[in-house]
Amino acid sequence: MDKPLISIIMPCYNAQTYLEKAIESVFEQSYPNVELIVVDDGSSDQSFQILTRCQEKHPKLVVFKQENLGPFPARNLGLANSKGEFIAFLDADDYWAPEFIEKLLKNLLAKNADLTYCGWQNIVEGGENGPAYVPPAYEKGDIFQSFLSSCPWPIHAALIRRSIVDKAEGFSLRCFSAMDYDFWIRISAITQNIAIVPEVLAFYRWHNHGQISSIKWRQVLDAWQVRKDFVLQNPKLISHLSKEKITELVDGYVFTQAYSAFWKRDLVSAQHLFRKIFQSGVWRFKDLKYIALSFLPYFILSRIV
Repeated sequence: MDKPLISIIMPCYNAQTYLEKAIESVFEQSYPNVELIVVDDGSSDQSFQILTRCQEKHPKLVVFKQENLGPFPARNLGLANSKGEFIAFLDADDYWAPEFIEKLLKNLLAKNADLTYCGWQNIVEGGENGPAYVPPAYEKGDIFQSFLSSCPWPIHAALIRRSIVDKAEGFSLRCFSAMDYDFWIRISAITQNIAIVPEVLAFYRWHNHGQISSIKWRQVLDAWQVRKDFVLQNPKLISHLSKEKITELVDGYVFTQAYSAFWKRDLVSAQHLFRKIFQSGVWRFKDLKYIALSFLPYFILSRIV
């Protein structure tokens, strides 16, 4: 128990540009007792060859290969083959500061928590990096209200006890582009015993190489569904919130995103979102002109706007 094993789960799909950097960020950690399980998700580039080469250098690197099913089935495969008492997730195009595991594990054990999380920074390919961001100490406030407001942290900014992951039964596959959000909000229903490490220790790459988050409207609709499902499945956990507040947190989110897409001239996303708002029946009178515009053919809508 002095140095428990940490299992890091990494899905990989056509990540040859960043893969080696991600792997090295694991094995350059100041905490030594780790295993890295990489699941190649049917890559068609040189990713698998890079993994094979890296295995020669790192004996604690375990590699699996599957047909292209997506990152979340890949994570579930990695989880099923992991041995660690604690779990962390790292995508093949992201990386950690060298003290990530050591600091999160120390905090988790010191506070006898089930999960610890930290700050992060978006690293933008070909552009200006985002500001370093440290999230609030959710454990000091209303966790459920906060988690219904937004995904609390990216997939690679937390360390969690394996027993909690097992209770959650890994990743659900129902809301493809919001499965990390779905995972964390379902975890919040299992445990609220969490603790922050108020430092930026995780780094998330923004690029145009097939990231799930690049399809804005799909991500918004999946996150909306995650919110609705959580409210439906956990009425006791949110019983302290008014009906109006719940509506604001759940449906208000999709309205905000629809209008934001429209005014940012992301008209493809705006079309999808306003159409879905209309179909769901949650629209308001003031939304009708935007809904009507959304049903126009795209080339007409773009000319009007």
